[in-house]
Amino acid sequence: DVRYSFTLLESTAQGNLVRVQTDTTQQPLDINEGSKLELGSTAKLRVLATYLELVAELHERLAALEPAALKVTEVSPRDSLGRWAVQYLSGPNDHSLEAMLEAAMERRFSASPNEQFFTGGGVHRFNNFNRKDDTRQPTLREAMQASINLPFVRLLQEVVRHTLAQGPGGTARLLEDRFDPRREAYLAQFANREGQAFLRRFWRKTDARTPEELRAMPLDGLRPGAERLAAVFRYLEPAASPDALGVFLSAHLGAQAPSTARVAVLHERFAPESMDLPDRGYVARVHPLELWLVAYRLQHPNATLGEAIAASAAERQAVYRWLFRTQAKDAQDTRIYTMLEVEAFLEIHRRWTRLGYPFGHLVPSLATALGSSGDRPAALAELMGIIVNGGIRQPPHRISDLRFAQGTPWETALAPTAAAGEQVMVPAVARALKQALSEVVETGTARRLAGSFQSTTGADLSPGGKTGTGDNRVVVKGRGGLALNRTATFVFYLGPRHFGSVTAYVVGSNAADHRFTSGLPVQILRSMAPVLMAHLDGGSESGCPREP
Repeated sequence: DVRYSFTLLESTAQGNLVRVQTDTTQQPLDINEGSKLELGSTAKLRVLATYLELVAELHERLAALEPAALKVTEVSPRDSLGRWAVQYLSGPNDHSLEAMLEAAMERRFSASPNEQFFTGGGVHRFNNFNRKDDTRQPTLREAMQASINLPFVRLLQEVVRHTLAQGPGGTARLLEDRFDPRREAYLAQFANREGQAFLRRFWRKTDARTPEELRAMPLDGLRPGAERLAAVFRYLEPAASPDALGVFLSAHLGAQAPSTARVAVLHERFAPESMDLPDRGYVARVHPLELWLVAYRLQHPNATLGEAIAASAAERQAVYRWLFRTQAKDAQDTRIYTMLEVEAFLEIHRRWTRLGYPFGHLVPSLATALGSSGDRPAALAELMGIIVNGGIRQPPHRISDLRFAQGTPWETALAPTAAAGEQVMVPAVARALKQALSEVVETGTARRLAGSFQSTTGADLSPGGKTGTGDNRVVVKGRGGLALNRTATFVFYLGPRHFGSVTAYVVGSNAADHRFTSGLPVQILRSMAPVLMAHLDGGSESGCPREP
């Protein structure tokens, strides 16, 4: 039942050459590039990359300041990353970027699972794969090697809070004082400027979508629930009857669909006139402006972005104004943080997209650190290529050249146009990530791969990589139910030029019968070493090697 996919690329002067891209499915779908899988802890590599990028940005902004200026640098109480950067650069440390990145990897984060995290609009708990890690407080380097969950959940929480603190006007600071005189004045300015910015992002996200695709977009990433689904459906289909709502809920919830009487209650409760847009977005766990724009585009399929911005003036004000009332501050702050977290993940998604993340949005939850937003094996290989290439993102090439009618007057040769790579990551960050990945093989979860690729020519083929295991299950009333699939992935590099990914997965009801971890793809790659060494040892020629 276990299926495998394998991707191998080589970094060359012509770009990233695809040497192998295959799977064992014998199906038209290419699992490497055409899937969306929960690849588990491979997401920790993306989180770590974002974290180190932020450290590099803080270094660029703060390292040149005099001690007196550093001392008075204002840092939000919630911004522990910014506070650490100021403290590090204020001390008698090596202030070079490389040294600061090294120190950032040595920071310690608790692995305790006994904390509740308010994220994704609710309270969540996370666990470690190995309970022996629960009492540890490892460095990030150690947590990466052992793939410990809770330090990376807390690291992503720190990234989210730092992102909020860096927002225009210090948006997150408005949570601290309900009597802050800036609230009302800032709200109008924020709603107008930031509301337009988010509308533009959502416009790109919804562009070129069919009506059916538009209706499905607000539901993507939602954990199924009658109230969430009803809140979205009644807003998008305001004239729909209770029967139509019942059919919709049955289609999405199956046996868990509510009774006819309950459907009638939901139909009334979530009627368009019974709930304003911000409250509806909160219930649905969807940004209100995205929900509004989907409805607007369904009603005005030929509208332009300018028309949508003009039509949304009242909604932009409403979405933000209600969040900053002074009554019931704790309850309001809970909703404020939910919305701000969504906005922070939009910025994090922008960073991930620059590094090859293939999907249009992230689940706005700390569970994204553990893979809940999904990934693709080929996209992970692309991220590894950026790291191997010193932060440069190069285009992949599957064909080196095409030759027609050789030896005739009509002989024609075609070759790809040379394309310069794009520097999307600071080289020092790429080097720090590569070092962390090498330690995963040397002493971490992929250590069975150590020593597997021995060159006979003296070439350095030392591997590095990140493991990940995903177990996608339907959750009913807080309890894990039927397993939909199980995946295990290893994204790797082999020496200075080659990189790729190996994925093992089971789809369907049989997934519940399997307990393999990411050790399986690591072992598969180890077993492939004799075949691969024929192409790796001594380098490759310019063309793609023949299948052995």
